[in-house]
Formats: sequence, C-alpha cells, structure tokens
Amino acid sequence: MAAPYRSTPVFDQDTLPAALRARHNTKAGVWGVIRVIEGEIELTCLEPESTALLTPERPGLVLPEQPHFVTPLGAAKMQVDFYDHAPRPLPSGSSTEGDRDIA
Repeated sequence: MAAPYRSTPVFDQDTLPAALRARHNTKAGVWGVIRVIEGEIELTCLEPESTALLTPERPGLVLPEQPHFVTPLGAAKMQVDFYDHAPRPLPSGSSTEGDRDIA
C-alpha cells in the first residue's frame, strides 16, 4: 500500500480530541484509515448509517466527505492515516460501512 500523505499523532482514550468524537467529515478527495494500536474503537458512519468495531486486526476506512465519529471502548490507542487516493489493498479484516469487509 502506498504511504499516507499525512498521519495524526497517536491518540489514547484521554487524548482523543473532542472533534474526532463528534460528527465530522473527511475532505473531498481524502480517504481516512483509522488504525487501532491497542484496544477497541467504535466507528460510527452517519451516511450511510453504520457502525463497526475496529481493532488492531481490523482498521476502518472512511470515504471522502463521509460524516462519521469515533468512540473509544475503554483503554485504546489509535491513529488516522490520510490518503489522496483509495488505499488499496487494505489489510485483511478492514471495515467500512459497518461490518462489510473490503477487498
């Protein structure tokens, strides 16, 4: 997989910004891959409505301009990688639009 053009710092359940816990969107032409380093994160997408449980083995994909938010489920660490193209292939077990796996 090509390298992301930008990555967030690693956040834990205490340092995860409020903006990521509330509804927000990726920009036009930007895909986000949420990578869980430890623990579990719930990804809620609002259009279309879905939820996915993200783990270190199961990252989440956020599509361009897709409204979403994340919720740490207990102790967790995560990072978001941003791409200017669809990141393919994603690691096995990746999730977008709820529990649908992508190839």
